[in-house]
Amino acid sequence: MYDLISLGEKARKAKYDAAVIPAGKKNEVLVKCAQALKANASDILAANAIDLDNAVKNGMSTAMQDRLRLTEERIDGINEGLIQVSNLPDPVGEIMDEWDRPNGLHITKVRVPMGVIGIIYESRPNVTPDAFSLTFKAGSACILKGGSDCIESNKAIVRVLRKVLEDEGLNPDILQLIESTDRSVTTEFMKMKDYIDVLIPRGGAGLIRAVVENSMIPVIETGTGNCHVYVDKDADLDMAVNIIFNAKTQRISVCNAMESLVVHKDIKDALLPKLYEKLSEKNVEFRCDAESLGVLGDKAKAATEEDFGKEYLDYILSVKTVSSVEEAIDHINKYSTHHSESIVTSNKETAEKFLERVDAACVYRNVSTRFTDGFEFGFGAEIGISTQKLHARGPMGLKEITSYKFRIEGNGQVRG
Repeated sequence: MYDLISLGEKARKAKYDAAVIPAGKKNEVLVKCAQALKANASDILAANAIDLDNAVKNGMSTAMQDRLRLTEERIDGINEGLIQVSNLPDPVGEIMDEWDRPNGLHITKVRVPMGVIGIIYESRPNVTPDAFSLTFKAGSACILKGGSDCIESNKAIVRVLRKVLEDEGLNPDILQLIESTDRSVTTEFMKMKDYIDVLIPRGGAGLIRAVVENSMIPVIETGTGNCHVYVDKDADLDMAVNIIFNAKTQRISVCNAMESLVVHKDIKDALLPKLYEKLSEKNVEFRCDAESLGVLGDKAKAATEEDFGKEYLDYILSVKTVSSVEEAIDHINKYSTHHSESIVTSNKETAEKFLERVDAACVYRNVSTRFTDGFEFGFGAEIGISTQKLHARGPMGLKEITSYKFRIEGNGQVRG
């Protein structure tokens, strides 16, 4: 049996080491990690090639292969993420609030590290350095459990990062990777409440549901993305087509990609043929309700109930026709995964109604849903997109993976 307890004990010790590393040292280490990943890019890409070869043999979908694939350009992006995190303000020790009580007590609310953060994820080796950089900068240790499909890539990346920690005189167990691909190990990992302070799943709906339902550790739920764009009757149609093309096709394998179109009936005849022509450049399949199918005819397929709630991660788009913004809001709130939803309209009143009433972590007006991202929000690399309401929501940067404590100072007060 894989020795998870040993990893847990090492992480529990390492979290106290991580918590007291000065900000300057953390920044220096992150820069050196970026340099080391670049210097070892050929080894990392060779490991990734093994994972990709296995993925093809195992019949992995094209979209999931895209998530798995590393390139020189993507490694450069990972390195840029590490540099950006090094340049962000250190949240540890931030005084969030302070006040004096009438009895002379001075109370300070201070931001502190979370402790040990466990992260379970699938098919995305870029998560490995992202997760490390954020947890490290936030003063925590981390235990990572990637999917079996990216195990070789993850091992190669973690070897590089741990060596930098060791070379810099730090405890390398600040970063640990579970190398077993046995699913039973993942199940046991979710029970390690004596060692792990919080667990974050990143992946598809099945993984997230399994973690939420089975974990004995507090979970920050990162969500799947059935993201909608609603094109209102007062929309600029050229703008709408451009936004939808970007949101749907710029990268299909990510959670902030658009999956569902909601269109006002008054502009469906003008919008849908124009949109179909543009999305045909990427061979996007339309799955339409009766009204929109009446416009596109045999160019589209009839949608099922399941289509309206599905995260495709593919060149497929569901289409729903509505007669008002209220109906659009009701439809979106029914099928939303509470990730990212957008309205295209020139009507400020309609936009305000949408932005106020749609229940999602991120709501947009005249913007692609692809902007739900830690980099785009100025957070640096993100640990995930939270679709819950406690304690974090939306892109989770450094502050979202810290906690706080109260420091109370006095001069001998006792309670009567």
